[in-house]
Amino acid sequence: MTYDKQLTAVLVIDPYNDFISEGGKLWHRLKAVAEANSCLSHMSQVLSAARKAGLRVFYALHRRYRPGDYETWKFIAPVQKAAWRNKSFEYGTWGGEIRSEFSPQPGEIVALEHWCSSGFANTDLDLQLTRHGIHQLIVIGLIAHTCVEATVRFAAELGYEVTVVKDAIADYSDEEMHAALDVNIPNYASAVVTTKEIVDSIAAL
Repeated sequence: MTYDKQLTAVLVIDPYNDFISEGGKLWHRLKAVAEANSCLSHMSQVLSAARKAGLRVFYALHRRYRPGDYETWKFIAPVQKAAWRNKSFEYGTWGGEIRSEFSPQPGEIVALEHWCSSGFANTDLDLQLTRHGIHQLIVIGLIAHTCVEATVRFAAELGYEVTVVKDAIADYSDEEMHAALDVNIPNYASAVVTTKEIVDSIAAL
């Protein structure tokens, strides 16, 4: 793909300590894959390149667990039951904070938190992107087969052109990475690229 600086933004999904920091509730499940593909350093490289080039940066963040979130719900998805059980990304805790090197900078947009997996469902992400004139998304973050895939699918439904940076995302296993990156996401993302490829493309803008 080619990118238009005025139309392109980086979308960072769920860079919480619970996912990607030592001691996080889910890090032990992600660690092998994230370290094998150097996910964290690649995320940093993409984000740095985008900021240097003046691309807009948006954040799609999972709902940070708060007591009372699910107790009275009549219908709840399995992934939400897991969040409730684990108190994933609990609000007011270190695990529910964004890992420091990925913290939003002034002027960057943090969308309303999503309750399930898609960064678009029941949030203002589409509104924010539209109002800022964004049509092309470069996606990095966690995790491949749930929030990344769901957000990419929804973006395609809404008409966005999406690029997924395959070594700037991670998952619980190689099998889940394969299912997301090689089977499902290519149906919705216009491009699946490496960090080097996207950094070179951004630098050329």
